[in-house]
Amino acid sequence: MNRKDIILILASVGTFVEALDIAIVNLSIPSIQEQFGIGTETVQWLQTLYVLFFGGFLIVGGKLSDQMGRKKIFLSGSFIFMVASLGAGLSSGFETLAIFRALQGLGAAFIMPSAMSIVTNTFTGDHERNRAVGIFSSFAAIGSGSGLSLGGIISTYLSWHWVFLINVPVLIVSLLLGYYYLPKDEVSKRSYKTDFLSGVLLVLGLLSLTYGTHELIHIKEHPLMIISSLPIAVLLLTMVFYRLKSISQPLIDLSLMKHRSLNVSSICFVTLGAFFIGFLFLISLMLQKDMNHNAATAGLLLVPFSVMSALVAKFILPYISKRFNSPQMAILGWFFMLAGSLSLLISVYMGHPLALVLIGAACISGIGMTFCFTALSVLGIQDVGSSDYGVAASLGSTSYFLGAGIGLSFMTLMSQLFPSVLAVGNLSVIILMGYSLFALGALFYFVIKNLKIRKSEIAIKPY
Repeated sequence: MNRKDIILILASVGTFVEALDIAIVNLSIPSIQEQFGIGTETVQWLQTLYVLFFGGFLIVGGKLSDQMGRKKIFLSGSFIFMVASLGAGLSSGFETLAIFRALQGLGAAFIMPSAMSIVTNTFTGDHERNRAVGIFSSFAAIGSGSGLSLGGIISTYLSWHWVFLINVPVLIVSLLLGYYYLPKDEVSKRSYKTDFLSGVLLVLGLLSLTYGTHELIHIKEHPLMIISSLPIAVLLLTMVFYRLKSISQPLIDLSLMKHRSLNVSSICFVTLGAFFIGFLFLISLMLQKDMNHNAATAGLLLVPFSVMSALVAKFILPYISKRFNSPQMAILGWFFMLAGSLSLLISVYMGHPLALVLIGAACISGIGMTFCFTALSVLGIQDVGSSDYGVAASLGSTSYFLGAGIGLSFMTLMSQLFPSVLAVGNLSVIILMGYSLFALGALFYFVIKNLKIRKSEIAIKPY
C-alpha cells in the first residue's frame, strides 16, 4: 500500500466516523429516553444539535482548512470529536449529553471539509481524483448506512453509552497515523483573516430557524418564543449575507456561486439531507413500532445494506462513473431513492411485508445514497479552483445538513399536524418522494440547460 492510499484511508475513516454518528443514535433513543425520563420531542435535540453545529460550522472548517492548513484542522477536528465522544459516553445527565453532542458536531465540521481538501489536493489527476473522491464519499454514505445497524446492536447488547465510546479508540489510532502520514501543511505568506462572526451568526440563524420549525406545533404553549424565532432567523441569516457582500475577506466568496454546477449540487444536497436523514428516522420507527422488532433485530435487518453499499462503492461505482458524468450518475441515484420510497409507501398500505420494506431500504441505503453522495460531491467541485476546494466541499455539506435539520423538523411537524395510527404514516413517505422528485427536476433542468448552451456554442462557432 503506497502513501497516497494510506492518506485516502485516513481521510475516509474520519468522514466515516462523523457520518456514522448521525445515524447511530436513532435506535439508541428509547434507551436514552428510559434512562433520563424524557419524551421524544426532547431527545430529538440530540440529532438536531449535532446536525446544526455540524452544518453551521462547516463553512468555518472549510475556510480554516484552506487558510491554516488541511492537516492541522483535520487533526484538531478529530481531537475535538474524540473528546466529545468520550464526554457523551460518560454523561450522567441529558443536558451534559446534549452539550457533548453539539461539540461532536463542531469536531465533525472541522473533519469533513479538511478531509475532502486533503483528498482533492493529494490526488491531482482528473481520473485519480474522481476515483479518490468517489471512495471518500462512499465512506460517508457507508457510515450513514451502517449507523442504524450498529446502533441497534450496541444499544441492545451493551448500552447506549458505547454508541459514543466506540469512536474513541478509532480516533486515537487515526490521530496517531494522521500525524505521521498526512502531508505537511504548506505555510502561506499571505495574511488571512477568518470571518468567525459570520460563522457564529450562521449557526445562531440555523439554530433559530430549526427551533421555530421544530416547535411550531407547540405555538400555543410558547407563542412569543416560537413566533419570534423565525424572524430572528431571517434577520441573522440576512446579516450573514450582508457581511459576505461587504467585508474584504468574507467567510464565503460569493463569486463561487457563479458556477451553476456548484449551485445545483448544493440544492440537491439540501434535498438529499432531508431525504436520507428522514429515511433513517422513519425506518427505525417502522421496524420497531409498526413491525414490532426490537432494536437489535432492526439493526441486524439493516446490516446487509451497509455491506451492499460497500460492495456497490467498490465494484459498481467505478464502472458507472466511467460511463456516466456526475449529473447523469446523480439522476440514476435519485431514481433509486424514488423507487425505494415508493416501495416503502406500498408497504404501508399492504401491512408492512418485510420484503417490500427491505427492498425500499436496499434501493435507498444500499444503492441510491452511494450514487447520489458521490456524484453530487464531484459535481460541486468540478468547476472550482483547487484553492477553493475546502469551501466548495463545505458548501455542499452545509447544504446537506441544513436540509437534514429543516427536513426532519418539517416531517415531524407534518406527522403531528396530520397524525396517523401508525408510527410511520403514508404522508411521511410521500414527503420523501417529494424530496426525490424535486432533486430530479433540478438535475434534469441542469442537464437540459447545459445541452442548450453547448448547442448554441456550436451554432456560433466559426468555420
